[in-house]
Order: sequence, then C-alpha cells, then structure tokens
Amino acid sequence: MLRVENINTFYSSIQVLRDVSFDIQEGEIVSMVGGNGAGKTTLLKTISGLLSPRLGTINFLGERIDRLPPYKIVEKGAIQIPEGRKLFPPLTVLENLKLGAYLPSNKEKRAESLKRVFQIFPILEERKDQLAGTLSGGEQQMLAIGRGLMSLPKLLMLDEPSLGLAPLMVKEIFRVINEINKQGTTILLVEQNVKQSLALANRGYVLENGRIVLSGNSDELLRNEHTKKAYLGM
Repeated sequence: MLRVENINTFYSSIQVLRDVSFDIQEGEIVSMVGGNGAGKTTLLKTISGLLSPRLGTINFLGERIDRLPPYKIVEKGAIQIPEGRKLFPPLTVLENLKLGAYLPSNKEKRAESLKRVFQIFPILEERKDQLAGTLSGGEQQMLAIGRGLMSLPKLLMLDEPSLGLAPLMVKEIFRVINEINKQGTTILLVEQNVKQSLALANRGYVLENGRIVLSGNSDELLRNEHTKKAYLGM
C-alpha cells in the first residue's frame, strides 16, 4: 500500500531524515517507534505532503505522491492524525467531525461515517453539542481520530496518540486503534510508547537520529537487545 524509498527531508539546511525506507502492506498495523527528536513526526509530515523530501520517493497505492499537495494526498485516502490533536476548540464535537468529511466524495457518506464514529466512540455522540475545547484529553484524542475516520481513510497515520493520556485512557485508545484496523483500515502508528505500540502491531521499525536502525516483526523487536536496553529499560 505504501512504499517509502530513501527519503531525505530537511528543515532549511538541517537534515532530519536520512535515507529512510520502509513499506506497509494493506491491512497491517505498522509501528514506527523512537525517542524524542528521532524524526517520527517529520516522516509523517513528509508522507502527508506537508514537507517535501529533497531526495527519495513515496508511492501510495501504486502512485507516486511525494510531489503532490496535501489535499491531493488526503483525496487518495492517506490521512494523518497529528500530534497534539489540532482540533478546533471553539467548534462543537459535531462540527469538528463534519470538517473531516469536507471532500465532495466524503460528504455523500457523512451520515454513514458519523454513525460509524459514534459506534466506535459513544462518548462523542453524548458530547456532540459540546465545544471541543472543553473535552478531556482522552476525549479530544477520540475526537481527533473520529475526525480522521470521517475522511474515509485507506491508510490512517497516527502521531503519538497516547501522548499525555492517563494509563487507562492509553489502553482504551490502543484498543480502538486495533478495532479500526479489524474493520479494514491500514494503520501506521508513530509512538514513543514502544512496548504497547509494538505489542499492537504486525511489524515495526525503529527510527533513531533520522535513520531506520532496526526493523522486523513485533516479537523480534521486543526481544531485540538494543530495543530492550534503549526503550524498555531492561
């Protein structure tokens, strides 16, 4: 579904990503893990078209997308849930969700999409007339994911969905991600929470200082000595 080949991304003269290559097959959950400053968010922004790679290519569903504007990438079904949620606090929950279905093709299925989101997140239906800025952190993360689902993603890319949440809410968010995947959406999960994200995923990659340093199935990475020492405190 997604093939990233030898991506090099810069902020002005500062290089952040160095020859990054990885792929995602349809139906998978793939985790991209690493510490602060590893380049994880930069990688998602590059896939989403918010940044352009200086070198390398990105292919999505057999088509090159690394020179397309972000809205064209959204049209093709690659949707990013950004770190920090990036909601519209003065708007209601329902208004935020409807903004996720702004494309003409998505507007036609808005009612169906809303029904699905409310089935996954019943609390959002209860809070539909509440201002987004007054929700709890966990509820805001649910809303951010729900808004992304309104765009009918083929690939859903989540940037640090557990950040700043209480342990019980983290568990719930990961349960929901797994459920969304079971319903047919491919997932790219970018996380600092290495143990839980790899436990959820089929495969994973470890990003350090802008480079992929390890890859493999999740069990292999969880048993890897470098992963255990660097990220699991073992």
